[in-house]
Amino acid sequence: MGCPAPGLIRHGSGSADFALIGHSDSWASSVAVMQALRGTGPRPLSDADVREILPWIPPRTVCRVLVRSQLGTEARGVYIDSFISPDQLEPPFHHANVRRIREAADCAVREGASIATLGGFSSILLEGRVELLPPDCGTVFTTGNTLTVAYIVHGVAEAARLSGRSLSDLTLLIVGATGDVGSGCGRYLAPRVKRLLICARNPARLTRELESLRHHDPQARAATEVAELLPEADVIICAASLPSSSLDLSRTGREAIVCDAGYPRNVRFGGEETDRMVFSGGMGQVKAGIRLEPNLSQSLSPHPFPNIAYGCLLEGMLLALEKRFESFSRGRGHITVEKVDEIWDLAQKHGFDLAPFFYGERPWDEAFVGSTRQVLS
Repeated sequence: MGCPAPGLIRHGSGSADFALIGHSDSWASSVAVMQALRGTGPRPLSDADVREILPWIPPRTVCRVLVRSQLGTEARGVYIDSFISPDQLEPPFHHANVRRIREAADCAVREGASIATLGGFSSILLEGRVELLPPDCGTVFTTGNTLTVAYIVHGVAEAARLSGRSLSDLTLLIVGATGDVGSGCGRYLAPRVKRLLICARNPARLTRELESLRHHDPQARAATEVAELLPEADVIICAASLPSSSLDLSRTGREAIVCDAGYPRNVRFGGEETDRMVFSGGMGQVKAGIRLEPNLSQSLSPHPFPNIAYGCLLEGMLLALEKRFESFSRGRGHITVEKVDEIWDLAQKHGFDLAPFFYGERPWDEAFVGSTRQVLS
């Protein structure tokens, strides 16, 4: 997230426009953040040191953030790390992690943030129930999931276009289809694709989701095992709440478009993703720039392009620029087509574009897209 944007960030104002609540998705990222915060003077911490120390660090502000709109306005905020251990995202640690999210929310209140957005697993842990966070405190909370959905749906449409196809001719599979992001993608894309397939772990929720989508696609199909649906899928959106990259999609066709919108990443290809149309989804790029002070951009978001951030975090910045301090995204299953279009229009207004396509540290390029088109022809 971010590269230097002109201007200075004021410290200690006690009144932030926004707060971003996040956490690292890997130990490598956690080590990088810790090293960056310590500076170059002290002896570097080993991975083992960080694994031992991190669980004892309380949620805290780690940097200040300035974001600029292409209209010339700006908003100032803070990034708060909840310091959730990357290997403690499973259900047994749920209560401890929820406590950390609440402590991070208290930190946002102390910073005087008008709006705070929940990044990564934060909204999943609360199931989007922002009412569980401090009430009547002067800070409103949003999950940021609506803008995430907007970036995903526009991303898969653009990826299809680059491959010489149209979504209306393709079968879409959504993994994690009963979550807030997955269900939002389903409602938006069901009338826009040839056929819809959905997958989730909870059979009861999956059945309810299938019935709600059948008026858009009477032939929609659901399964709790993704392997049952992979052979039929032309486009795959991965939005499951997995603690690690454990979703095996190696049996997908070489021509399939894969959008990995998980945090942490959902997909495990075993190196085979290098010749597939797989990209990190749900991300945007701020035209006018984001600045972090201290500059932790390479630690917090080591992407191959500048000014990239997850849609969930960008929603908070965008609403702050609009001075719309409201819980735009909350709960599970409330993301509508109208809300997605509304937040997308706001993103375009302020220059929060769809991020360039990349996966990990590998950006897409014309040669890669060209070779993919040859495979399809």
